[in-house]
Amino acid sequence: MRLRILFKACLVGALGSLLAPAVAHSQSAVKPTRIVSLDLCADQLLIELVGRERIAAVTHLAADPAVSAIPAKAKGISITHGAAEDVLHYDPDLILAGPFGVSPTVGLMRRLKRNVVVVPLPSDLDGVRAAVRTVAAAVGEEPKGEAMIAAFDGRLAHLAPPANTVRPTAIVYQVGGSVSGPGSLAEAALAAAGFRNKAAEYRLTRNGQVPLELLVAAPPDLLVLSSAVDEYRTALADNLRHPVLRRLRQSHASLELPWQLWLCGTPNIADAIERLAAARGKLETRAR
Repeated sequence: MRLRILFKACLVGALGSLLAPAVAHSQSAVKPTRIVSLDLCADQLLIELVGRERIAAVTHLAADPAVSAIPAKAKGISITHGAAEDVLHYDPDLILAGPFGVSPTVGLMRRLKRNVVVVPLPSDLDGVRAAVRTVAAAVGEEPKGEAMIAAFDGRLAHLAPPANTVRPTAIVYQVGGSVSGPGSLAEAALAAAGFRNKAAEYRLTRNGQVPLELLVAAPPDLLVLSSAVDEYRTALADNLRHPVLRRLRQSHASLELPWQLWLCGTPNIADAIERLAAARGKLETRAR
């Protein structure tokens, strides 16, 4: 069965290359109606921008509340695990992919002349806007994309500005002791909320981790945990349950900020920024 699907795809791809000019012209005014997404972040933008009748499949992660910001909206949509024969089963007229992951499938789809659009991975808030515009243009919903960006910018504009010129420090502390360092989307969220990322002040390990001893010796004004302490019952997540960290959280301000809110560069990161800004407001109130 898989061989028949791949053979058919190759035949379609060969014919498509011969008819490419005509096909490209005819599709320019037609919105794709069999869209497959191979990336969690693209999933979320796609679901927000088009009706589910135009979505052939999204990744199995889209409905996972541990990583997706919109699991309820994704529930019931067909899923793909990214294998080439799985994708071709849907005969997609648009494939959304991320810059990483399932690269063999993406490469094959391109060789078969399928319509593949790679959605950039944002590292700042301008990147979020660029990702929205990339998906909106690909699905033929540019006005919806601009409306989504306007709503996002409106939420950011309503945030209270920092009370002082010297911004409080914060750090996003994750499973295994990893932190979000300079140039990350999480750092952009901290900055938008009025914080300064303290990660650059620590001597990080090769894997981007802050030893617990350093964190305790020089804590940030706000310690941000990327998950609830009991969410991951693994040895790797034991750092979040360490007694020393528990005592640090009792003596210093801390916030549990689910990483599904800022893992992907979508306008849902505004939820994370608003929570961070509220935490900053509390810090400033206490300092008065």
